[in-house]
Amino acid sequence: MTVSSPHAALLPLKIIATGVALPPGRVDSSALDTLLNKPAGYVEKRSGVLHRFHATTEASQAELASQALKDALARQHLPADSIDLLISASAVPMQALPCTAALILKVSGLPSGTPGFDINCSCVSFITALQVAAGLLNTGIYRRIAIVSADLVSRGIDWDDEESSLIFGDGAACAIVERGDGSSGILSSLVETYPEGSDLCEIQAGGTRRNPRAGISDRDFLFHMKGKQLFRQAAALIEGYLARLLASSGLTLAEIATVVPHQASHLSLEHMRRRLGVPSEVLVDIYRYHGNQVSASIPTALHTAFTTGRVNPGKPVMLIGTAAGLTLAGMVLLP
Repeated sequence: MTVSSPHAALLPLKIIATGVALPPGRVDSSALDTLLNKPAGYVEKRSGVLHRFHATTEASQAELASQALKDALARQHLPADSIDLLISASAVPMQALPCTAALILKVSGLPSGTPGFDINCSCVSFITALQVAAGLLNTGIYRRIAIVSADLVSRGIDWDDEESSLIFGDGAACAIVERGDGSSGILSSLVETYPEGSDLCEIQAGGTRRNPRAGISDRDFLFHMKGKQLFRQAAALIEGYLARLLASSGLTLAEIATVVPHQASHLSLEHMRRRLGVPSEVLVDIYRYHGNQVSASIPTALHTAFTTGRVNPGKPVMLIGTAAGLTLAGMVLLP
């Protein structure tokens, strides 16, 4: 379906460039079979991932984010000094202070003095950042905003936890946005948080809860997930949530041309196909070759959609995902 413009409920926003970056360390599931003393094919069957990318322990999250930003700029021949705001939309910060955006700006090549701040909504940080960016662009305060999501999730893997350790990959992605001419933008955006699920997916260290004075252990810095409980809670909520998101957009699922989900797991993507009825040709699925890249998953999949001709003017695109919190977030865009 092509939606005619202008649409009465449209919040103007134009994605003018996207870019991605991956660390050089490709980790095949067959290599993890050997590392974890599993039979051949075990990790791929259990995780649904053929390979993912893990950064070295010396690699910088800010440098990876900067690579994604520079890739987006280069693809559309945009000058670095045309960016007047940088938003870091990552799940895990580089450190408690200063904000990760400041550390990305330091290595980005953008002019000193360019403003930056962080938005953290775990795996759906990019969707939240798009919503905030649209609001800022429509006030006229900024003209061109770069949103960068980067996570080195391999730093927090607990290899003793098979349920979560096999699915994650590192990566970064960027989208550069403007207000545009009003023919493209956000038809609907919806974020819902269910805090009763806040302990199902967490890293406890890094703030005031777990630190040397309050008490801390090495395991507090690692990622912990109660996967089955998390999946059950998300699965129980997602149908009603999707109905509310679509209702606010004025569209049906059949009218959505492209669905860009968080690449949470092979089970979550299969749930979207079977339970929610999203056709495979509509769903952007890059999970097998990236794993779960946390905040970078959605913008990396969106970049794939753009670069493979799956995003076209007037054809509605849906971004959707679940995140720690438990948070559900989605957006329907006209590109």
